[in-house]
Amino acid sequence: MRILLVLVLALGAGACAARSSGAPVPRPFPGAALPPTPTAPPPTAAAPGEPSPAGATTEPIDVRPRTSLVAMALQFRGVPYRNGGGDPAGFDCSGFVQYVFAQHGLALPREVRDQYGVGESVGLSEVKAGDLLFFETVTRGASHVGLAIGGDQFVHAPSSRGVVRVERFSASYWARRFVGARRVTEAVTSAGTPAGVRSAK
Repeated sequence: MRILLVLVLALGAGACAARSSGAPVPRPFPGAALPPTPTAPPPTAAAPGEPSPAGATTEPIDVRPRTSLVAMALQFRGVPYRNGGGDPAGFDCSGFVQYVFAQHGLALPREVRDQYGVGESVGLSEVKAGDLLFFETVTRGASHVGLAIGGDQFVHAPSSRGVVRVERFSASYWARRFVGARRVTEAVTSAGTPAGVRSAK
């Protein structure tokens, strides 16, 4: 009788354990993520002014970064100089920078002296990649232009060696002839007036 009572109690305890724990849950395979806790709320977008969740991107992407101006300009190294040229078949200095900026939705005037009048003036120590650098070469005032690419280097279309190339504006020849730098952050018309703000940062 005592043995029968023990067996009945044991079966009752086992039934309670099965009811309280539910069906057995297999362990996930190694490296698998655990299922979410039912009480955890789903991730939500951050409110304005709050940091975004890890890996989330809420800020718009600038599709015309200054670095893309530089990357495109460097693709044309070795293109021959051509007086009056403004396309990859051949460039002069102002045609070169005008073409590169135009591919990024930034219209520049055609002539060096007009390009020198657009954008904002920046000091030589403040020059960033994507800024225009102007030099006095064949005439008084700005008569040559190139594109800063970082450090003390710029890419341009000079006539002396006949191809688009990279040089240092700190080199004595260019340092003596430097007249100014401009940062273009908006499109301009051929007359040099703004035609709608477009970032070139």
